[in-house]
Amino acid sequence: MSYAITGLAPSSFSDLFTLSDADLAARNAMRVEVTAHPGFPCRISLEDAAIGETVILLHHVSHDAPTPYRSAYAIYVRDVGAAADYRDSLPPVMRGRALGLRSFDAKGMLRDARLAAPGQADAAIRGLFDNPAIAYIHAHNAAHGCFVAQVDRA
Repeated sequence: MSYAITGLAPSSFSDLFTLSDADLAARNAMRVEVTAHPGFPCRISLEDAAIGETVILLHHVSHDAPTPYRSAYAIYVRDVGAAADYRDSLPPVMRGRALGLRSFDAKGMLRDARLAAPGQADAAIRGLFDNPAIAYIHAHNAAHGCFVAQVDRA
């Protein structure tokens, strides 16, 4: 089973990097200096930002489905030009972290979920996609619960 993992579209966030701190705060967002690596995973590049780099911390609706499973949480984004694109491999932000994998059908209803310890995500993704009713999977950091990326059938 092939799968694809793509970062969020940079165009959805590019205006944030030109805003003042007050304007960011009005949008429930803030500029943050990276103080640890890993620790500030960008949802566009799907890589952890480097120490000293500036990221935007914001509220993001990751599952905008008209179901009880609609979901939102805080994420970090960096000012990068293109979204990451991975095929049948895991991006850096999904390696070395425990992940919660939530699988949904085409109507956005949760159908299954798995916890994947570091090194187990690829097998867990493929196992979830063995069910033909699963349309896509959302990966979340198991400890903090924040959205990492969507995994689609490829």
